[in-house]
Amino acid sequence: MRRKTVLRVGLSAALLVSTVAAALTTQASAADAPAATSSSATGALGSSALITAMERDLGLSNSQATARLKAESTARAVERAARRAAGGSYGGSWFEADSGRLTVAIADSAQKRAVEATGARVALVEHTERQLDAAMARIDTLDAPRSVSGWHVDPKSNSVVVSVVGARQNDNDVRTFLGRARQAGPVIVQETRQAPRTLAAGTVGGDPYYTGNVRCSIGFSVYGGFVTAGHCGQPGAGVSGWDHSYIGNFQGSSFPDNDYAWVNVGSGWWTVPVVLGWGTVSDQLVRGSAEAPVGASICRSGSTSHWHCGTVLAKNETVNYSQGAVHEMTKTSVCAEPGDSGGSFISGDQAQGVTSGGWGNCSSGGETWYQPVNEILNRYGLTLHTA
Repeated sequence: MRRKTVLRVGLSAALLVSTVAAALTTQASAADAPAATSSSATGALGSSALITAMERDLGLSNSQATARLKAESTARAVERAARRAAGGSYGGSWFEADSGRLTVAIADSAQKRAVEATGARVALVEHTERQLDAAMARIDTLDAPRSVSGWHVDPKSNSVVVSVVGARQNDNDVRTFLGRARQAGPVIVQETRQAPRTLAAGTVGGDPYYTGNVRCSIGFSVYGGFVTAGHCGQPGAGVSGWDHSYIGNFQGSSFPDNDYAWVNVGSGWWTVPVVLGWGTVSDQLVRGSAEAPVGASICRSGSTSHWHCGTVLAKNETVNYSQGAVHEMTKTSVCAEPGDSGGSFISGDQAQGVTSGGWGNCSSGGETWYQPVNEILNRYGLTLHTA
């Protein structure tokens, strides 16, 4: 990124990162470079504008949104301790928005007291997470028809949830797949409205990054570049910013099976630990990548639909795109549209993942999946740029 004018696209290429602080330059307009994040209202948890977005998208009051961010921050720490306390009996966890507490499933009552001592509630279940993951892995070996949109381990139901497009549940190929899936372990079927699709877009106006004739969005700054979605470009492909000036190249990319990539940054562009608010909210500082539990609030930034919020619905879901299955994805209730691919998912001030695909839009609603950012960092040996 160059001056603030380029900042917006520099690591924002639609999404994320490049707006740094007004001190970088005084020549850029407010439209080119929104003000840097202010956390005076809510401390390190997020800005007052983040609270406003949660009010809009989650139907919360100001005090409810503030309390929820605080409770979710606590739940992230409790989850780590509770997992250790549960040991081999751990069956997964989820955040309960109504109570503001984390519930941890365990398959052995002998660990109940130790888990409760961490501050978590306990639910006794039949299957451990390891058993459910094994069932999930067996289902991953099956050839799924297009009408099966995906599957994931659901700790609440203590089963693997298979999502099927509602109008196609009785199709022969769907019924055959479900029969084989049930042989793999505990399975329940969930109806979904549409099949997911990736969210790249052809070249249009806006604040994107481009590779060829595809527009996508930046996810998060890492030292040396940024992470984004794998379906946006192949290794070696050149990347340009909103002004079509050269940024760098795809250094690594995987899709399908995974949906992640990283791009090096040079030629006068640089990285900043910021998620772009697009004027809807203040730009958000990124302070880490602690994983949010199921049930937590989460927001997404992208070059098409900009800033929207929702909740984490499921983790470790296999999403069945037309191009092939992508594994270990996180499912959310946040909407997205073509061009948002690769953009950042953030919970409070913690990076969560890069936008992969979904169904629906931000007018009628829908669901979106992201590839967890920690997996990308580990895969390529990258370090998240944090404030």
